[in-house]
Amino acid sequence: MATRKRLSPEESRASALSAARALLIEAGPQAVTLKAVGARIGRTHANLLHHFGSASGLQRALASHLAETVCESVAEAVRANRAGLGTPREVVDIAFDAFDKEGGGALVSWMLATGHEDSIEPFVETIHNLVHDLHPEESDREETRVAHEATLAVVLLALGQSLIGAPLAQSLKLGSSTARDMAANIIDASLIQASMDREGAG
Repeated sequence: MATRKRLSPEESRASALSAARALLIEAGPQAVTLKAVGARIGRTHANLLHHFGSASGLQRALASHLAETVCESVAEAVRANRAGLGTPREVVDIAFDAFDKEGGGALVSWMLATGHEDSIEPFVETIHNLVHDLHPEESDREETRVAHEATLAVVLLALGQSLIGAPLAQSLKLGSSTARDMAANIIDASLIQASMDREGAG
């Protein structure tokens, strides 16, 4: 009989988060329970309680895990942008995919409905860092405001798109990429405004 590999605490936690992410994408946030995750990775309920404390603790950890995963893609996009190979649209696609394809929107919606408003913070922080990195010379209050407004717009558009974007765009007879196009235009405008402010100050 094969023996189950003994995992370190870090490996056990990572395995649980990977399983939780798969459940989120496959069946939605209501499927992310300690029992379901434990069954998927062959761990006990008590083991998962040790790592996360509760089901809501697991879901909050999952939100942070998704945001960290997005950060890795964001870093690549920012490096490409600084090398002249990336575009604001690629940054937008990363943000939108985090809420849509990666299940972030469904998770945030579920957590907000169950009273865990802090669940959206990891996503907001990640996307803000992304927009901030496109404004590497951000230094004064006005330029900071411009970057923050762009972050707010991208987060709202990405979250809204993940929840009702497709049927809403269809009912308005708009293309499926309309929200992403709008977000990219907002970032473009923020970069232009920041550049003009710097020139005016110089």
